[in-house]
Amino acid sequence: MTKLYVSKGSFPEKYFDDTVQYIAQTQEADGAIPWFTGGPLDPWDHVESAMGLAIGRRLDEAKQAYYWLKDNQLPNGSWFAAYKGGQVEDGTRAETNFVAYAATGVWHYYLITGDKKFLSNMWPTIAAAMEFVVRLQGPQGEIYWCEDTTLGIREDSLITGCSSIYKSFECALNIATIVREEVPHWAMARTRLGNAIANHPECFDRTWDSKSRFAMDWFYPVLTNVIRGKEAQRHLARRWKEFVIQDLGCVCVNDEPWVTVAESCELVMALLSAGQYQQAVQLFSWLHQFRDNTGAYWTGYVYRDNQLWPEEKPTWTAGAVLLAADALSNRTGASHLFRNETSEAEIEIGWEGTTD
Repeated sequence: MTKLYVSKGSFPEKYFDDTVQYIAQTQEADGAIPWFTGGPLDPWDHVESAMGLAIGRRLDEAKQAYYWLKDNQLPNGSWFAAYKGGQVEDGTRAETNFVAYAATGVWHYYLITGDKKFLSNMWPTIAAAMEFVVRLQGPQGEIYWCEDTTLGIREDSLITGCSSIYKSFECALNIATIVREEVPHWAMARTRLGNAIANHPECFDRTWDSKSRFAMDWFYPVLTNVIRGKEAQRHLARRWKEFVIQDLGCVCVNDEPWVTVAESCELVMALLSAGQYQQAVQLFSWLHQFRDNTGAYWTGYVYRDNQLWPEEKPTWTAGAVLLAADALSNRTGASHLFRNETSEAEIEIGWEGTTD
């Protein structure tokens, strides 16, 4: 098994050059980053891939990815669920966590570059996106998962999606401070959302089967800083054996023998957020057996059948690998973002990001 140990100050640049290049070569001329050449694009995974480009210092390409969002934003501030080849592939709905994630990506780019002009250029896009999200907030603070183009707002919520939105609110508030815009209702929405995730489980999975079998529902509240400190460590420990397979990684769901690379990378960052650095280093070291000779990473591995599945190497998986490597190594000015530590930029604007 190929192991790679990444730790503070030891980002293996040459090793990951091909991973960055894989994303860059898949990017289309208009800035869109599909899952793979000729494949679909969804806004969340597009942003994940763009963050990977920025970590790899492909800043022009990353900027073009964010400008794709600007160019394709709908009048209501959202994006459709999926695009392909320059066309809308799934125009049935706009998903709130997809829409909000633009703020996370734009703030991530700013932390790496310090480019205030870019931040100002993207502000109208981010403002419109977050206003769309706020409009879909429910009475207990939960954010409804989507607005259907036919049926309207679908009044149910996802723990994983809402946790991601909670982080995006943090990033959007930081952007607003830099561009000197007042958006106190976003701060209130974030506080209410955090309270819903932490204290109102009845708000989630009301109209479909529980998503608790999914690993992301387990660790995303830690990854996004809803659950913090010692409680975060206890939270991860409670279900560790359900989801983590020694020497392989994190399964997608607890009742299937399928380890997935992207979820494993996100769990690495959740461990860092909880202060469990050695566990994070160890978990990340297992994942490079799923890398191919182009620098791309397979989606996942069915260990019962000893089979890579599906036979896809998504750009967003490569992006997640680069985010985890950056968080472990402190390579860029954004490396702290998913460790949920306060950067110099955030100290400068007076944002601590850890209190509600």
